Amino acid sequence: MPSLPPSLSARPLLGLALCTALSACGDSQHSQNTATPAVPDFWPVIQSEVSRSEAIEQRVQSLLANMTLEQKVAQTMQPEIRDISIEDMRRYGFGSYLNGGGAFPDNNKHASVQDWVKLAEAMYQASVDDSLDGSRIPTMWGTDAVHGHNNVIGATLFPHNIGLGAAHNPALIEKIAGATAKEVAATGIDWIFAPTVAVTRDDRWGRTYEAYSEDPDIVRDYAYAIVKGLQGRDEAFLSEQQVISTVKHFLGDGGTQNGDDQGDNLATEQQLFDIHAQGYVGGLTAGAQSVMASFNSWHGVKNHGNPYLLTQVLKERMGFDGFVVGDWNGHGQIPGCTNESCPAAINAGLDMYMVPTRAWKPLLENTIAQVKAGQISQARLDDAVARILRVKLRAGLFDKPSPANRALAGDSSLIGHAAHRAIARQAVRESLVLLKNKDQLLPLSPQSRILLAGDGADNIGKQSGGWTITWQGTGNQNSDFPGATSVYDGIQQAVDAAGGQVELAPDGQYSQAPDVAIVVFGEEPYAEGNGDLANLEYQRGNKTDLALLKKLQSQGIPVVSVFISGRPMWVNPELNASDAFVAAWLPGSEGGGIADVLLRRTDGSVHHDFKGKLSFSWPASPDQTTVNRHDPDYQPLLPYGFGLSYGDKDVLSAPLDESVQTTNAALAPLSLFENDIKAPWQLSIGAIGNTQAVISSVQQQGPVSLRTSDWKIQEDSRRLHFDGSAPGEVQIGASFPQDLRAYVEANASLHLAVKLDSQLQSPVTLAMLCGENCSSALDISARLAALPVGEWHSVSVPLQCFNQANHLARVFSPFSLRVQGELHISIADIRLLPGQAEANQCQ
Repeated sequence: MPSLPPSLSARPLLGLALCTALSACGDSQHSQNTATPAVPDFWPVIQSEVSRSEAIEQRVQSLLANMTLEQKVAQTMQPEIRDISIEDMRRYGFGSYLNGGGAFPDNNKHASVQDWVKLAEAMYQASVDDSLDGSRIPTMWGTDAVHGHNNVIGATLFPHNIGLGAAHNPALIEKIAGATAKEVAATGIDWIFAPTVAVTRDDRWGRTYEAYSEDPDIVRDYAYAIVKGLQGRDEAFLSEQQVISTVKHFLGDGGTQNGDDQGDNLATEQQLFDIHAQGYVGGLTAGAQSVMASFNSWHGVKNHGNPYLLTQVLKERMGFDGFVVGDWNGHGQIPGCTNESCPAAINAGLDMYMVPTRAWKPLLENTIAQVKAGQISQARLDDAVARILRVKLRAGLFDKPSPANRALAGDSSLIGHAAHRAIARQAVRESLVLLKNKDQLLPLSPQSRILLAGDGADNIGKQSGGWTITWQGTGNQNSDFPGATSVYDGIQQAVDAAGGQVELAPDGQYSQAPDVAIVVFGEEPYAEGNGDLANLEYQRGNKTDLALLKKLQSQGIPVVSVFISGRPMWVNPELNASDAFVAAWLPGSEGGGIADVLLRRTDGSVHHDFKGKLSFSWPASPDQTTVNRHDPDYQPLLPYGFGLSYGDKDVLSAPLDESVQTTNAALAPLSLFENDIKAPWQLSIGAIGNTQAVISSVQQQGPVSLRTSDWKIQEDSRRLHFDGSAPGEVQIGASFPQDLRAYVEANASLHLAVKLDSQLQSPVTLAMLCGENCSSALDISARLAALPVGEWHSVSVPLQCFNQANHLARVFSPFSLRVQGELHISIADIRLLPGQAEANQCQ
């Protein structure tokens, strides 16, 4: 890659400005009524390499002058393909639309390239059909192509960002982006929501693998490279072979407290710039045309509603002249807003609402009314629409052929093209980091007898991680990845060609004693909040992979561990049980790249050496979750930049400390329902498996009715009636799971106050739910039947009773009360209480 511009080669380190001095740190509802704060000088004026065109500006103004209010507001709307029809597009002329993770044309996971192009063409033609809305402004389609065109069957899947960060190769990143752009263009799509430029500071965060590094310098340089690769350089800029890029998420999503997804970032403003804004320095310099607002808050103010960050910093100081798009109903999280109504977002500087679900229609109607009422100024609306039109004109959407008639459209040979797979395979090789190599076990002879074990050995979905065909990356099998190679496929091809032998046995039960075992194991796929952890201990409470490693090691078989993960994790026991250990991250569809590095050539020479170096520090303990380069007390197990090459002296040959110093003694009770349902939990009722959220003090859903009632104070309990027409359920749950293993370790119990308002005549179970086909239930009928009717009593159940629910590692619902027949019952005060469990209470 050519040398970076001088503006990217170093960051200014100027005076500190605290967030508390800014109105942006206060209530977002009042921030516009306070004095405008000055933007500190350390925020740079970005000199974008995409210059403004007077011809385009004149065309923008001409278009604006002839648009109705309704047409303008429609440009700010981005609904999702599952929630709109072709006729909706014809009627309203949305500025854009998207497909979320796991959304496909006709809801068909195996939609062909032609199916994607067909939908793109139909939406485009509907948008320029002025018969209903009077508008001929073309729409544009946005998609989450975050490690290749990952929603499309057969696409090339590159390593996730955390692996690319370990490669330390911006030129390779630009090639990856260029290949991704071609595969996206082949499906008729105009725009992708990448790159993610988060700088992760706490590795418990479920989006850690979407970050290139804990170090902002890599993120800055990579952002520049990927934007250039996606949008194209010079005369290729936004040609028919390129796509519009999105630098996301603005701002500070990688620095939330405790790694809580969508949580609060408490960095000072200087830190916000020095650490979290560097990807925007790189990406905006390269000419990124859109920026996505972040779910997180900064000092308690939701970024979607922060005028200081979105308008004063990003647009006015940094000079960004593209548009700001929201994240999945992120505007609805602003205090005082809902998904259906949010003037605060556009007033703060959001230009385009990402509004999936059927919320798009009331949001559009309410926004029109708010402009008419003066809640949103005409000038602010015009600015938002001008930014959207400017990008559409720069991308040539008014002048290019329609999606089906563009240069690459419908070319299915580009999906998983051999040249793209070769780039991805190189990226796999360069992303691998060798942590341990006792007695120089690696590289292996391909003429050996090799055992491939572990549940990741022949599992392309697992090695690809989240954002892979589906949002969470779950529900896939190898047949969903035509043309891809698992780790086993790559090893087998190389070993077979060299005359060796390879046996696949995920459970380690081999038929013939091997010379060496390669064990591929690691995290299951996840995305966003589903991946948040309480600490970094791998397989906490359920060490099945460690057992496999120890079993092989006890049989005298040398063990090579290939660790699949979206973050560095505490794996001291697994390191001790391995002779060699490779951090493979989430390599994607080209598992053969691992074989290229692990195996020698047949003549005994090294085929490909390890090049990867840690772009994240490796933790020395489960609780060392925020260890980052340049920390004052920096003592990781393995430092940033570590990575062995062949022949290097092994530094982990001595046994590592495997003891876990528990910090659960001070674990606070976890309140689910105390006077009211506590965030982020939500109460729902209905038939078992078909509950609906409770939104009223009196509500009926299916066989269950609910009303608020009084226990100790007004409306601090809920009275429930199960009418017996069908099995009913009352559930407390959340959209994202909680890691409750610390509560199990702290000998906690699930405590609730309960009052029977009628005799118990049918079975009652208490359950914890951990996702699809994952739960653990306990029959509490006998315990409830022993209670007198009409009196409040406490019921406690040890969390260990629910350990079958994935060891409580990912609990979506920690409370599910299920009743088979008719029952009147009241509940209150539902909490997890550490140190309260008693023996034999699971009976």
